[in-house]
Amino acid sequence: MSFSKAQDLIRLAKMAAARRGGVSLEDICEEFGVSHRTAQRMTDALEETFGNVEAADGEDRKRRWRLVDPGLAQLQLRHETAVEALEIAARTAEAEGRVRHARALNDMRDGLLARVPARARVEADAEAVLMAMGQVTRPGPKVRLQPDILDAIIESLRGPFRLRVRYNQDAGPRILEPHGVLLGHRTYLAARDPAKADEVRNFRIDLIHEAETLNESFVLQDGFNIADYAAQAFGVWQDPAQYGEVVWRFAPDAAERAAGFRFHPRQVLEPQDDGSLIVRFHAAGWLEMAWHLYQWGDRVEVLAPQALRDMVAGHRRGDFAALP
Repeated sequence: MSFSKAQDLIRLAKMAAARRGGVSLEDICEEFGVSHRTAQRMTDALEETFGNVEAADGEDRKRRWRLVDPGLAQLQLRHETAVEALEIAARTAEAEGRVRHARALNDMRDGLLARVPARARVEADAEAVLMAMGQVTRPGPKVRLQPDILDAIIESLRGPFRLRVRYNQDAGPRILEPHGVLLGHRTYLAARDPAKADEVRNFRIDLIHEAETLNESFVLQDGFNIADYAAQAFGVWQDPAQYGEVVWRFAPDAAERAAGFRFHPRQVLEPQDDGSLIVRFHAAGWLEMAWHLYQWGDRVEVLAPQALRDMVAGHRRGDFAALP
């Protein structure tokens, strides 16, 4: 067995030990970027290597593997790698205004270092890597959020508890039922306002000026899933009237570049005989799509929906020096 395969096996063993329900073949394919057959071989190796592997079929008829009483205390990340990961996560949380998460991550980092025998060397090695890693952020403006507002939202999501907010400068108090948070160039709270409607809608967190977590629990909307909810939109804008199939065709000289993009989590890529690429997905948010499509100039054509095609007509330029 090669070193890389041994490392993958150890990583898989940790996954099987850490996840209460175990890991499925689909989980392995997604985590390791491998085919279904390779995932099967990895579970075979897991069962051959560890004597405490259990495999069971769930209610969804998917088989999952888990390690019982794994005893993997010696199979730890290199300490400097763990310190680097925690430090990077803490910096990201702080940059996003998630002060509570940043503080917790820094505490975990300090706690880890306190238990390391060669602390000075580990800190020096980790710092050398961190100093060489510049933070790359998405270009363009970004809305700043108030940490206390985010803290109140996070606390309400734990319950879940209702949230009393003052939304917009002149509005009175409102009681919301938070269902999730959507992160992007603007950060939105997906919540239900039971006084106005039963459906979940988006609230710009930068327009929430006061937030208080109430000691009042509520029942989440039946079947609600933040990933499914987010997938209804191209960006963050939700509009049931716009939801439908979206079809873009990228020119042959832009097809390879476009194939490297994840425009939507449920996109379908269709390479064409002439070298072009067709991308299909279902979503709303035509304005956010238009903002993105403008960057591709005349190297992309909207085939559907017609309303989006009309929106970008006359704005497809051919003089851009580079593609996204």
